[in-house]
Amino acid sequence: MNDDARTNIGTPAPTPASPGSAELRDQVERTRDELGKTVEALAAKADIKAQAKEKTAAVKDQAAEKAALVSQQIRQTAGHAAQLVKDMTPDPLVEKTAQAVVHARESAAKAGQFATDATPDPLLEKAGQAATAARANRTPLLVVGAAVAVFLLVRRSRGHRR
Repeated sequence: MNDDARTNIGTPAPTPASPGSAELRDQVERTRDELGKTVEALAAKADIKAQAKEKTAAVKDQAAEKAALVSQQIRQTAGHAAQLVKDMTPDPLVEKTAQAVVHARESAAKAGQFATDATPDPLLEKAGQAATAARANRTPLLVVGAAVAVFLLVRRSRGHRR
């Protein structure tokens, strides 16, 4: 017995002159295509990582849509509330408030000018340098400030426990 006979067991020997051989080849090709598609579909179903990524992307998109919708609703509600307050506020009160704002700004400007005039020039220069340095190093200053605030809050809360 040779190897060809062993591998072709149960397979009919092709006859080159038979009229249905082209038909059989087409059928075999279609079956291979269908089998390939079936295997790909099964592989896709078995790929849990890809399914998880798809599900995550879908949930992320849904969350973004809901967040945009809620944000829009909040803006609309805030706009309506602001309009209601504006409509319900008497005109004399609005005018008095505007005058108070102008007066507060003028007073703050006068106080700032007075402080500038009363402060010696070397001290103003040092304050300007400190302000420039603070603007250049905002992040480290904010971190240090937050750390100090946390430290003080922790210390204060421990003091109340005793």
